[in-house]
Amino acid sequence: MVVSQGCNPSDLQIQVTDTGEKSGARDPVFEVEVKNLCSCAVASVFLSSRGFASSIDVDPTLFRRQGDEYLVNDGKAIASSQSVKFRYAWDRPFAMAPASLQAQC
Repeated sequence: MVVSQGCNPSDLQIQVTDTGEKSGARDPVFEVEVKNLCSCAVASVFLSSRGFASSIDVDPTLFRRQGDEYLVNDGKAIASSQSVKFRYAWDRPFAMAPASLQAQC
């Protein structure tokens, strides 16, 4: 876990919600909200999510695999109190946790 001056990974709130929608007639669709609770903007936000998969395309500018982790928002800054949201579909929700970030104070 990498901590940056002024903010740390615990300043990111990650919420995974079942939307009630189905992908085709099969997998439930989940919406993930990554919210920045730090008073500074944060960039280069990476999440860990072991075994992540999706039966629908996930916008790669919002969430994509990079090495063993997943880059959020194309690495661009997320302002204080702002969120990035993306959707995926699978038979179950995946646990997601902040891995690293860079504060822009």
